[in-house]
Amino acid sequence: MTILLCRISSIKTKKWMVKALIYADNAATTRISDLAFENMLPFLREQYGNASSQYSFGAKSKRAIEQSRRQVSEAIGSKPSEIIFTSGGSEGNSWVLESIPSLFQGERIHVVTSAIEHHSILNTCHSLEERGAEVTYLPVDTNGCVSVGDVEAALRPNTKLVSIMLANNEIGTIQPISQIGELLRRHNVLFHTDAVQAIGHLPVDVAALNVDFLTASAHKFNGAKGTGFLYKRSGQTLSPLMLGGGQEYGIRAGTENVAGIVAAGYAIEESVCEMTERAKHLRSMVDKTVNGVKDKIPFVRINGDCENRLPGLVNLCFENISGESLMHILDLKGICVSKSSACNSGKDEASHVLLALGLSEKQAKSSIRISYGKYNCIDEVEKVVTTIVDAYTKIIACAD
Repeated sequence: MTILLCRISSIKTKKWMVKALIYADNAATTRISDLAFENMLPFLREQYGNASSQYSFGAKSKRAIEQSRRQVSEAIGSKPSEIIFTSGGSEGNSWVLESIPSLFQGERIHVVTSAIEHHSILNTCHSLEERGAEVTYLPVDTNGCVSVGDVEAALRPNTKLVSIMLANNEIGTIQPISQIGELLRRHNVLFHTDAVQAIGHLPVDVAALNVDFLTASAHKFNGAKGTGFLYKRSGQTLSPLMLGGGQEYGIRAGTENVAGIVAAGYAIEESVCEMTERAKHLRSMVDKTVNGVKDKIPFVRINGDCENRLPGLVNLCFENISGESLMHILDLKGICVSKSSACNSGKDEASHVLLALGLSEKQAKSSIRISYGKYNCIDEVEKVVTTIVDAYTKIIACAD
């Protein structure tokens, strides 16, 4: 009992020692929403039945999955039967690309993508190349935007798939997906978009986007980690990801993550409902941050499109300092930002996205990404700005 009390006392003490946190890295992951969390909890405890079981206890889980499928489909304008639940965006991206060789067996395969895609796309494309496929990596302009004309010019008679992300995860630039999709429909080429950063933050209608496949990850829109979904347009085919039982229409076997799927359904429904007001709030936070920093450090510039980007994300380039050093100083002050994609953090190399914009390696390494979300408030901006300016001043002073 004494040991237990000591441990409890220690835990309480540590709790009070935790410093105030300003989390401004929502592009990496988001805090699960209260609504999503409350609705997933019963499926971790009281309603834990296997959704594939034949008895009523398991049927409750099955009904919950189908409800989430409807919530997701309503959020993106699809049919429920076109939604397949996955473990996240990387799985969905890889699945679509890896399906192409089996769908076109014996044929020469050409795939088109962009130079600024997520690594789950780029690395899978490299893997396809090693197995004989041809891949074209399209350039982007200085704002990080893909040209529709470049997509058309890249098409060949053996082009089987084009994959262009809806909104970039590092700079937030939004791509002309609808126009690209319209072009590809005329050429009868399959079209996939990685919408991981966009879902829950931008209005998304799969019919208007003219896409055949779309991937998303719940933890980017205040759902739980380990759950995502893949939209597959009716009439299109994917090779089975895993063989086994008949889950997810027989092409993704394995016991479903019921709690995560339930959380995803409520999170996307809530995000769509709050989207307009939230976007307005996030844009005001970003504008106040940029203006505040530029007021003290005038030559700071925005990487990517200043207007056509995700509402809560901004990537800033500081000359002559290390973005990583700036990030670590902010961390010591209780502010979380990043220097690149979370999937590429920890690597001492310049962002492939920023290099594709035309930045030098030095400029790319002098940049940080700030991404606000649902649980950030406007009052936090002043501390973010003040801390960035103070940290920058200290780094410059040390360099001198």
